[in-house]
Amino acid sequence: MADMQAFRDAVSRWAAGGPGDPASDLAVQLGVRTAVLLEGPSDLAAVEALAALRGRDLAAEGVCVVPMGGAMSIGRYAGLLGPPGLGLHLKGLCDEGEQRFYDRGLKRAGAPHQDFFVCVADLEDELIRALGAERVEEILRAEGDLRAWQIFLRQPAHHGRPRQQQLRRFLGTKKGRKIRYGRLLVEVLDPEQVPAPLDDLLASL
Repeated sequence: MADMQAFRDAVSRWAAGGPGDPASDLAVQLGVRTAVLLEGPSDLAAVEALAALRGRDLAAEGVCVVPMGGAMSIGRYAGLLGPPGLGLHLKGLCDEGEQRFYDRGLKRAGAPHQDFFVCVADLEDELIRALGAERVEEILRAEGDLRAWQIFLRQPAHHGRPRQQQLRRFLGTKKGRKIRYGRLLVEVLDPEQVPAPLDDLLASL
């Protein structure tokens, strides 16, 4: 039986230059009405973790969360999935530094940009600030990453930086780490700690 992962895969192949019919057929079959466009898989992990914590089944609601593989892909994905393509409602997150790419890509696709919620640096930064550096370090210790974190801190390139920036950089130093912590950091948030962009995105779905 087809699921949202099959739809995501079909969309990725379409965005890479493959045929669009498989994605179109799956959208109808699965009742997809909204696509949440995110930069990458760590954002996907965070959004899905928060949805699960709040008892939301996004797939059953016709919502598919789609990692695009980078902000520069927004025009392509918005064109395929938005008004010029499948006609889905588009939502998402974007980083403040890349907002101009989103504004341009969404305007070209005729999609409203107000349905995209802006993170100051990125979602990892939002989560670290929400929890506080000390709490994030406790999670690193609990997950067995304390030694790797201590080695990272001894590297001269990271000396003198604010601890929040060091943590954000650390999460991106090993493949898969951002994805794992994207989920873990969300799962330990108190309800009032959820960063506004993430909270507003889920509330809009």
